[in-house]
Amino acid sequence: MKNKVKLFWFIVLVVIASMYVIITKPTKLGLDLVGGSRLVLEAQTTQTMPVITQDMMNSLQFAIENRVNKLGVAETVVQRQGDKRLVVEIPDVTDLEKAKEFIGETAELEFKKLAMVNGQMDWVSTGLTGKDLNKAMVSSNPNNGEWVVSLDFNNEGAKKFADLTRELVGKQMAIFFNGELQSAPNVNEPITGGHAQITGGGQAGFAYEEAKQMVDLLNAGALPVPAKIIEENTVGPTLGADSIARSKLAGIIGIGLVMIFMAAYYRFPGLIADIALCIYGVILFALFKIIPVTLTLAGIAGFILSIGMAVDANILIFERTKEELKAGRTLFTAINSGFDRAFTSIFDSNVTTIISCVILYMLGTSIVKGFALTLALGVAVSMFTAITVTRNFMHLIFGTGDLKHPEWFGLKKSDIGDEYKAVETKREKAKFGILD
Repeated sequence: MKNKVKLFWFIVLVVIASMYVIITKPTKLGLDLVGGSRLVLEAQTTQTMPVITQDMMNSLQFAIENRVNKLGVAETVVQRQGDKRLVVEIPDVTDLEKAKEFIGETAELEFKKLAMVNGQMDWVSTGLTGKDLNKAMVSSNPNNGEWVVSLDFNNEGAKKFADLTRELVGKQMAIFFNGELQSAPNVNEPITGGHAQITGGGQAGFAYEEAKQMVDLLNAGALPVPAKIIEENTVGPTLGADSIARSKLAGIIGIGLVMIFMAAYYRFPGLIADIALCIYGVILFALFKIIPVTLTLAGIAGFILSIGMAVDANILIFERTKEELKAGRTLFTAINSGFDRAFTSIFDSNVTTIISCVILYMLGTSIVKGFALTLALGVAVSMFTAITVTRNFMHLIFGTGDLKHPEWFGLKKSDIGDEYKAVETKREKAKFGILD
């Protein structure tokens, strides 16, 4: 009993902490509920990429989605428009400058060499770019204290860099960032370690803020093709106030009817399940705010669907408990058997749902990812509330006493069997329905 009391107070602490998170943290709402920013990007051709292919656009779309929606829960919409354009819609961000920060710059890093072009010397691409980069970091030059950007190439990039420095011994190698010349040092000897440095073009070198911004952009990953923002504006909610109000009303009615059904059909255990359902909602909503998950109608649908999963688990448990009571089990034995024998079915059904959510999250777009994540979180929390919270409350309220009021479980006295008369109440035996 002491462990059950400790568990009860643990549940209380979890609920209090969840309510604190709900009160103190803001709720992130999606574009369909609060509006946001809309940007149109157009892929730009270069000397090395004179034609924009469909594969390039697919890679650009994937890169932009990863930048603005790394967890898959921000509900940012990135979709194609024509052959060379992407439409990016960012929810709850009406400051267009801030919206641009979400996308970031192209972070186009190129190493170039001097070559004869149309009768005159000019910088030409060497094929070594930011795609060959493993990571970048800010460091300082020990000789003069200037801030520099240190580059660490991946295996393929290290090989390219070594070959390039061998070719350019005694010559200049230029480093361009977003089309601007940063430095053009002389190569004195081959560099085979896969490391390089970018120094500032001016006499004073980089300011720390400039070096840090360059590092952040490089580590965010270079876009597969340069992209330019050609259109920017703010948009209102895609759903009207009337649609949002109707959706809220539908959710309240649906949840209310479920709770009324549980209380009417399962009586006292149904009321306990309703309390556990409220606890489930508080914990899950707090998790949404901690992550944070941007709530759209798709995400809310996943949340409501997981409520059905939570109720489904309680129904399996209560039906099994009623069967044990009808067989003449003691109240303690019936409750334990009801939970333990229903656990396998609950676990299997929830795991299969989570597997489906994982597949949707891995292969789906941002909106589908948001739905999958909210549903998976809901299923996981529902298992906790159904197996732990409901069980704890049932044991604390009914204890090991006899079933004096069968109607509390939706049963009649005539439904209770007397085939078994159990005196053993040890959980180890009751768990397996062993009666002495």
